[in-house]
Amino acid sequence: MADPRLLTISGSLRRGSYNRMLLREAVRAFGPAEVHEADLRLPLYDGDLEDASGVPEAVERLAAQIREADAVVISSPEYNKGISGVMKNALDWVSRVPGMAFRGKPVAVMSANDGRTGGETGQFMLLSCPVPHQADVVPGAPLCVALAGDEFDAEGRLKSDRYRKALDKRMEALRGRLG
Repeated sequence: MADPRLLTISGSLRRGSYNRMLLREAVRAFGPAEVHEADLRLPLYDGDLEDASGVPEAVERLAAQIREADAVVISSPEYNKGISGVMKNALDWVSRVPGMAFRGKPVAVMSANDGRTGGETGQFMLLSCPVPHQADVVPGAPLCVALAGDEFDAEGRLKSDRYRKALDKRMEALRGRLG
């Protein structure tokens, strides 16, 4: 059997983002997979733009990546006690593409933040977003890497056994959903 297709989605556009680091660690923990990274550099959702030009090609590409993936891992920061604008915008656009790309798709959600809660409030909000998309969200305690600036080494690897074990468990549960 071929390796599963794993799509990673970061709610942060910053190249050195802690959430991108956490996604790389999630890929390692997931094991053998054909890995693809989503690009959320999308125009802001605008119904007038959609009416005038249709769904942008970048959004169609994102929806196709989601549809073609066997599983999805989302890691997103918390901004001002909520979901990042980049993530919300992407989910809003994807909802406009016919066919419900996330329907039945196994999805694992996590966060990394420099604050002391690790993005827990933003992650809580993010967990409600796949509901209308009918995604199969992996249940469990929130995986929130707190004080993330201190939790990754120079190579971007998690230092803490506690976070590595929680990530291993989450990725094992995600892989177990692949049947």
